[in-house]
Order: sequence, then structure tokens, then C-alpha cells
Amino acid sequence: MSDLGRALVLAGGLSHERDVSLRSGRRVSEALRAVGVEVEERDADSSLLEAIHEDPPSAVFPVLHGVAGEDGAIREVLDLLGLPYVGSTAQACRSAFDKSIAKTIVSAAGVRVAASVVLPHETFRELGASTVLRRIVDRLGLPLVVKPTRGGSALGCTVVRHIEDLPAAMVSCFAYGDVALLESHIAGTEVAVTVLDTGDGPRALPAVEIVPDGGVYDYAARYNAGATEFVAPARLSSEAAEACAAVALDAHRALGLRDLSRTDLIVDHSGRPWFLEVNVAPGMTDTSLVPLAFEAAGYELGVVCRDLLQNAVHRS
Repeated sequence: MSDLGRALVLAGGLSHERDVSLRSGRRVSEALRAVGVEVEERDADSSLLEAIHEDPPSAVFPVLHGVAGEDGAIREVLDLLGLPYVGSTAQACRSAFDKSIAKTIVSAAGVRVAASVVLPHETFRELGASTVLRRIVDRLGLPLVVKPTRGGSALGCTVVRHIEDLPAAMVSCFAYGDVALLESHIAGTEVAVTVLDTGDGPRALPAVEIVPDGGVYDYAARYNAGATEFVAPARLSSEAAEACAAVALDAHRALGLRDLSRTDLIVDHSGRPWFLEVNVAPGMTDTSLVPLAFEAAGYELGVVCRDLLQNAVHRS
């Protein structure tokens, strides 16, 4: 058995990504048990704080996705309780979780980002939707990517190739958040780069290439087995692979992240990586990208998760 003590894996929550979180939590828990760690799984519900108070764990591994899981709130509570946990601080999570804020920060650090417009629902409604949308298309052109500024798993995200499809994309986006991010679509190869730090400094793992059967990496393509082909390491030139690793590390550092992050990128036809977004609580399901990156790097999931927990304990 591990000398780590009892670890608490937090999964579930009430976001749109609850099911994915539960699946991630189960896989992390199973991987930790396989390397001798005593694990308790709990949901982030009204019984959580009392249970922690009565029997505090040695460390917490949050695998909560979406709002309240990645916006820093749960980590703020863990800090108040004095519990060590895996992952970024509450402040860093807040900056990274909002895609428009994250883009601004990483762009200031020299990372390439697509041109974009941020549009709150109230502005969209009050100024006249059709006029606003025409001006956005005039500025950014088509195709466009429309997505909520906060949230994950591609929920509410649409690639718009024709202007007549833009209003429906906005409605879909606002169903998942009050603020929309519209950005120029960059054609190329979609990849994800995991940054891992178990105590000896952040390092970028091999990029994972994403090839969805339907051409769009939406919710179904992410979580239905066989709907997407993943290639790890990605089929990139050595120069492009190095550039992707550098961008992921730059984003990780610029946003003040720690332990684990996943940066999503598009590599254009010239081999240049463009930053899309960063995830501070990446999925750990059977079809998730981070475990694929671990495997490509020759790492065992349970060992990495155990090392992250031990590093959290040492840090505290």
C-alpha cells in the first residue's frame, strides 16, 4: 500500500459535464487503487464539507468539470479547509476558465491567437442581433467558431460557415452561457498538449492529434468510443511539435497554472500553432486526451496521479 494515506477524488457536481466528471473520477480512482493508494470518491454536494470535517483526507484530487469545478470555487473552499489538492490555485483557475480572459493573457505573453469578439447576451439582444452579427462577419469573416466563454466539452460550440446559420449558433451558445466568444476559424490539425509537473518543473508531453469522423470535435465525438481517431504522438514535423510544446508551456506559465493542464491548439498548414483554450481539470475518461498523452510519454496513469497527490502534500 502507498504511504500517502487516504486520498479523496472529487467528481460529479451539477454542471452540464457531470456525467463526464463521474467517468473521469471513476477512472482516476481505479488507477490510484491499482498502485496501492487508498481512495474515497465523493460528489461535490451538501454532505461534502461535513464529511471532510469529520475525517479529513491526506489530499484531494478534483476531477470536477465545468462551472464550479474549473472556475476556482471548489479550490477556494479547499484552501479554506487547509486541504492540499492537485491542480491550479483558485485565482489561476478563474483566469484560465474564461476563454476570452485566457486568450488575452496568453496573447500578451506572445502566443498566437485567432481574432475574436466577445458578445454578452444582453448586448446581443439589446443592440439588434442581425446588425451586430453582420458587423462581426464583416470584421472576422467566415467560417467562424461560436462558443461560450466559460465551459468545456464543446457544449454550445458551433463552426459557422454560412451567415444564415449564425443566429442558430448564437442561440445554442447562449443555452450554455451568458457570454459568447466568436473567433475566426483556423484551418489545420487540431492537437492537445498536456503539461505535467510532479515537482520537478513543468514539461510538455507528446501532442495528441484529434481526427473526428464527422470533421468536428463536438461532445459526441469526444465521449463516444470510436467516434474520433486519436494519434499520439501527433503526426507533426519535429519543428511543429516543438512549437506546440512551447506554446503549451508558455500558456501554462502565463496563466500561473500548476501540476496539470491541457492546452488545445490548431496547427495551420504552415506548421504554426494557434492557441484555442486551456483546461485546468482535463478529462480522464477512456476517450480523454490527457491519459493518451501519458501513455505516449510512457507514463502509467495511476503512478502519475499518485505523484501529483504526493507533490500536493509536500507543497502544503
